[in-house]
Amino acid sequence: MARPVKEKFDVTRLRFVLLGLLVGLMSGTVVSAFRYCIEVGLRYSRLVYGHLRIAPFVWWQWALLIGVNLGLALIVAWLLKKEPYISGSGIPQVEGQLAGELEMHWWSILWRKFVGGVLALGPGLFLGREGPSIQLGASVGQGLAAGFKLSGTDRRLLIASGSSAGLAAAFNAPIAGTLFVLEEVYHNFSPLVWLTALAGAIGSDFVSLNVFGLVPVLHLSYSRSLPVSSYWHLILLGILLGLFGYLYQRILLVMPRWYRNLTHLPRPLQGIVPFLLVILVGYFAPNLLGGGNGLIVGFGQYVPSLLVLIAIFVVRFVFSMISYGSGLPGGIFLPILSLGAVIGAIYGVFMNQLGLLPHVYIMNLIIFSMAGYFAGIGKAPFTAILLVTEMVGNLTHLMPLAVLSLTAYLVVDLLGGAPIYEALLEQMTMPKTVQQLHRPDRLEIPVFFGSPLNGKMVRNMPWPKEALLIGIRRGEQEVIPHGDSLIREGDTLVLLTDATQRARVKRRIDALSAALGKTHQNS
Repeated sequence: MARPVKEKFDVTRLRFVLLGLLVGLMSGTVVSAFRYCIEVGLRYSRLVYGHLRIAPFVWWQWALLIGVNLGLALIVAWLLKKEPYISGSGIPQVEGQLAGELEMHWWSILWRKFVGGVLALGPGLFLGREGPSIQLGASVGQGLAAGFKLSGTDRRLLIASGSSAGLAAAFNAPIAGTLFVLEEVYHNFSPLVWLTALAGAIGSDFVSLNVFGLVPVLHLSYSRSLPVSSYWHLILLGILLGLFGYLYQRILLVMPRWYRNLTHLPRPLQGIVPFLLVILVGYFAPNLLGGGNGLIVGFGQYVPSLLVLIAIFVVRFVFSMISYGSGLPGGIFLPILSLGAVIGAIYGVFMNQLGLLPHVYIMNLIIFSMAGYFAGIGKAPFTAILLVTEMVGNLTHLMPLAVLSLTAYLVVDLLGGAPIYEALLEQMTMPKTVQQLHRPDRLEIPVFFGSPLNGKMVRNMPWPKEALLIGIRRGEQEVIPHGDSLIREGDTLVLLTDATQRARVKRRIDALSAALGKTHQNS
C-alpha cells in the first residue's frame, strides 16, 4: 500500500505578511513623526500670523518673517537640487519605480523628503502630507528590501507595502491605503500584493492610532441620510465636480511650464514664490493655511455664506496650483479633498437658497463631494469612496458616495482627462530637452543581426539626453518600452527628438553601438 505524500506548508504568504507588518511598523513610525512635525509647524505658523494681526506694525518682525521663509525656500531648493525625485507628491515617483521606469536611492529620498516636506508644509503652504507619506513609506520598504537582499518582485512587494503603510498612517485609513496602491499605484490585484500591502497598512495604522488617537482624521457627521428622491442633486453635483476636476488636471499639468516662462528661475528655486505668497495668505486668512483638513473639519461647526465659500474656493484653488506647481515636496491629495468639500458646500448653500435643498443635507453633500472630486481627478473611485468613509468614520453613505464618484469620474473621462498621477509620471519621465521640442521628429534605428544592442535592457542603455525612446517596432507589433524591455535583433528603435538634433542623436547611437561591440570583443 502506497504511503500518502506528505504535503509541505507554503509559507510564502505568511513570510510576506510578516515582512509587510515590519514595513508597516517602521513606516508608521516615520510617517507619524512626519505628521507630528507638520502639525507643530502649522500651529506655530498660525500663532505667528495671529500675533502680527493684532500687534502694532514692527518692521523687523516682518523682515524676520520674510527672511525665515526665504531661508526655508533656499534649504528646500538645496534638497531638491541634490535629489530631484523628492519634488511634488512622490506618488508618481513610486508608481514609476514599481513600473520599472524610475530608480531611486531609498536613503537619499527618505531623509530629504522628510526634511523638505516638513519645511514646505509647516509654514502652511497648500500642500498635502499624504503624497510625501506614501513616498516615505515606499523608501522604508525599499530600504528593508535592500537589507534583506530582496530583488525583483519581492522588492516591489515591499515598496508597495510601504506605500500602503504611508497613506494609512497619513489618514488613519488602512483599507483605503491598501486599495489606493492596488488601484492607482501598482495596478495589480494579485493575492500576494494585496496581502502584503494590507499587512503594511495595518502595522502602520496601529502606530498612527497610538500616536494620534482613534478619532477619524476628518470626523464629520450628518443628522439625516439624503433621501433617494434627492439623488438628482448627486448627478448635477457630480457633473460640476467632473468639470472642475478636469480644469484642475489641465492647469496642474501646465504649471511647470508657466513657472519656467514667468519666473525664469531654476526649477529648485521656484519654491521661493509660494514661500513668499503664503505670508499674505497667513496674515489675511490664517485658518486657510495647510492642506485643508482644518477647513474641512470646521464645516462641522459652521458653513460660511455663499460669497465667502466662493472666495475660499478661489484662494485655495489658485494657491494650491502655485504651491504644487513650484515643485516643492508636498502632495495634492488633501488639497483635492478640501476643494471638493468647498464645492459641495457651495452647491449645497446655493440650492438651499433656491429652496431646492433643505439645509440639513448640506453636510451630506460636503462629505460626498470630497470623494467625487478625488474620484474625478485621480480616476480612482474605489479608493475615493473608501478613503472618505474611513476618514469621516461613517459607513451609512456608500450608495450616494458611489453615485457621485461615478458621475464625476465619467465626466472627466468623457473630457479626455487621464489619471492625474499617471499624467504627472509621464511628464516626469520625459527629459526636459524633449519637453521643449520646437520641431519634434522621429528617428528610427534598426537593430541588425549581430548588433551589440541585441539583448540589452532599455534601462541599462545610456540614451542621449536629447532623445526619448518611445517605441520598439517588432514585426507588425509596436512595443511600448519600459526599463525591463529587452532589445532584440530585428527590432526597430523609435526615438523622439528635435529635428535639429536628429543627426547628432544618430551619431551618438552609432558610437554607443560601436563601443558596446568593442567591449563585447574584449570580453
